[in-house]
Amino acid sequence: MYVYELERPEHLRDWLLMRYRVMQPVQDATGNGSWQEVVSGDVTPFDPALRPVMSPKSMFFAEREHLFEFDGETFRSSRPASEPQVLFGMKACDLTALAYQDLHFQDDPYYQARRKDTLLVGIDCSSPCENGFCSTVDAGPLVDEARADLILAPMPSIGGDQPGWWLICASPAGHGAVDGMNLTPADSHWRYWRDMNGEHARAAFPNDTYIINGIQRINARAIPDDVWDSLARKCLGCSGCSQTCPTCSCYATRDIKTEKGFYRERFHDSCLMEGFQKEASGANPTSAAGRRVARYWYHKFSGDFVRKMGRFGCVGCGRCEATCPGSIGVHSVMEKIAHV
Repeated sequence: MYVYELERPEHLRDWLLMRYRVMQPVQDATGNGSWQEVVSGDVTPFDPALRPVMSPKSMFFAEREHLFEFDGETFRSSRPASEPQVLFGMKACDLTALAYQDLHFQDDPYYQARRKDTLLVGIDCSSPCENGFCSTVDAGPLVDEARADLILAPMPSIGGDQPGWWLICASPAGHGAVDGMNLTPADSHWRYWRDMNGEHARAAFPNDTYIINGIQRINARAIPDDVWDSLARKCLGCSGCSQTCPTCSCYATRDIKTEKGFYRERFHDSCLMEGFQKEASGANPTSAAGRRVARYWYHKFSGDFVRKMGRFGCVGCGRCEATCPGSIGVHSVMEKIAHV
C-alpha cells in the first residue's frame, strides 16, 4: 500500500478529471448536498464535511431502468453503457453500504455494468455528521481500506487550520489512477495519526446505548405488536426512508406495452408499501402496517442478515431520521423500542 502527502483534495480531483468523469458532493440551491458532476477547470471547492442527502446507490441500482424488450419474436437486452467515473469524497458509511450492495447485486448484470468502471475515493470523517452513528454499527468514521481505491485522510490540524492530507492508495486501481502525479511519500507516522483521528471522532459521538439495546430487543423478538402498531400509525408510506437508505435494494418490475411489443422496466420499491408482499392469490403477509414497520427494522438489525451479508443492513448514516416526516427514523424508533 502506497501513501503520499497531498496539499489539497482539489489537486487529486483535477488530476482525475483528465481521465474520468468525476462526481462529488456539492451544496445545491436548497442548501443540501447532492452528487453532481464536476468538469475540468471547475473551481467548485471540495467540502470534506458535506454529506449528500441521497447516497450514491442510484448510480448503480437505478431508480428506473429498461431491462429488455420483446417485439413478438426476439428478446433484446438493454444493458446500460458505462464510462470510467470517480465518486469523489465518499464517507465511510456510504462505502460500507456500497460493499453491501456489491454483494447483494453480485450476479446482477445491470448493476455490475455501472459498477465495474467506477473508482471510489473515500474520505475519513473527523467528527460525527448529523444523526450519524456509524461507529456503533462498525461502518466508520474511518474508511475501511478494503472498500475504497483511494482514501483522503486529514492530517492533524494546527490551530484550527488543515495542514494537508494523506492520500492512501488502497487498491492497484487507485495506485494506477495517481501514477504520474508529483507526490511526496508520507512519513512512517501517518498511520498513528490517522488512528488518533479515528479515536477523537469516535469519542465525539453522542451516547447511543438505546440503539444497542434496541438491536438486542429486535433480535430477541421482545417487542410487542402494539409497539410496532403505534409506530406504524406515524408512517405516511412515502418510502423516504428506503429511498435515502444506502442499503435498501427492494425493487419491482412491470411490463409496458408498446406499438412493437413490450418492454420490462425495473424500479425502486419499498417493503413499507402495502402491496409490496401481496401475492397473486390476494394473500398479503404484511397487510397490517405494523407488520411492515417491524419487517423493515428487522431487516436493518437482524442477526440473520449478519450471517448472510456479513454485517447489519444499517450503516448508521441517519438519513432516515432526517427524511421521515412522521418522525420514525432510526433514532426515534430505537429509542422507543429500547424503553418499552
